[in-house]
Amino acid sequence: MTRTYKIAFLNGDGIGSEVVPSAKRVLESAASKIGLSAELFELPIGKEALKNFGRTFPPLTVDILRQCDGFLLGPLQVGSYPKSDPDYPMSSGKIRKTFDLFANIRPFKSFRGIASPLYSNPPIDFVIVRENTEDFYPDRNLFKGYGEFWPDRDTVVSLRVITRRASTRIAKTAFDLAEQRLKKRVTVVHKSNVLIEGDGLFTDVARLESRNHPEICLEESLVDTMALKLIQQPERYDVILTTNLFGDILSDEAAALVGGLGLAPSLNAGDDFAMAQSVHGSAPDIANKGIANPSAEILSLAMLLDWLYAKSKDPKLKETANAIKMAIDGQLGSHDSADRTVDLGGTSGTMEFTNRLLKRIAGRIPSIPV
Repeated sequence: MTRTYKIAFLNGDGIGSEVVPSAKRVLESAASKIGLSAELFELPIGKEALKNFGRTFPPLTVDILRQCDGFLLGPLQVGSYPKSDPDYPMSSGKIRKTFDLFANIRPFKSFRGIASPLYSNPPIDFVIVRENTEDFYPDRNLFKGYGEFWPDRDTVVSLRVITRRASTRIAKTAFDLAEQRLKKRVTVVHKSNVLIEGDGLFTDVARLESRNHPEICLEESLVDTMALKLIQQPERYDVILTTNLFGDILSDEAAALVGGLGLAPSLNAGDDFAMAQSVHGSAPDIANKGIANPSAEILSLAMLLDWLYAKSKDPKLKETANAIKMAIDGQLGSHDSADRTVDLGGTSGTMEFTNRLLKRIAGRIPSIPV
């Protein structure tokens, strides 16, 4: 019996209303070609939801997401919502908490035809595995009043939380991923010479987990050293394991190595749910101009399909993901400037780029194996 996969699409803010619909069209085309049965939902989040429902992450959205196999989230303009919003300061954080999406997987690889502005040696192919639920980002520093931990209006105390449970499961995720890759190396990135207790715990857990994976080489790096080495020798890295804040910062640096944030996908995954979401933000400066690069959002969607395949072993999921990745790879590797968006030196806007991609998926433009 053919299974129908339920996948939700949430535009978010800014360029989200342009790049997310592009990803949805790509999935519809690839699924139709492969014969994958998919039921696609559009759900409100962000400013659209705030306008229509009085909050950025309404209960209706939560309820429907719980019934879905996975979801694709567009960028959210964090920091732009009023404090009266019940989901302030960020609904994407609430999604991660609600669905326990503890692993943020962010791959970075060179694409044919896309020159790195910073690096020209062997191809880049590494992935940042970022803990997704604690550190500074869960906003535990939002105290309601002033007192022992927030003495006055001119002092802010931010509480950084690192736990053994969260560190253990993200370390296992990183080592399991390294087992599937060629270099079989995990680099744990930290600042334990200064953040002695928190990062000390994080690195200790990584060392313990490495004992369960004797074929994987474990190395360690201070985060400031890693910021340098990523520029100097990005080709040597494989799986980079790190905490929430460090992973977020290093990801933007890594994106610059491969052509920019428009080529930086990611997946937020837990044991039971996964959410695809590109690394880039809402880019309000180019919103509604029709020039946003949808590649990162589309590649994030392919990551979601791969995650669903790992859970279900349904070959049509893998075939659909591969069809999308082959089309993207073929298009970015083309010598035709119309096959690239303006941020990559091309001439196409969001719509034209997507239309050309759909032609590749349909077979009207030859593609290449992944």
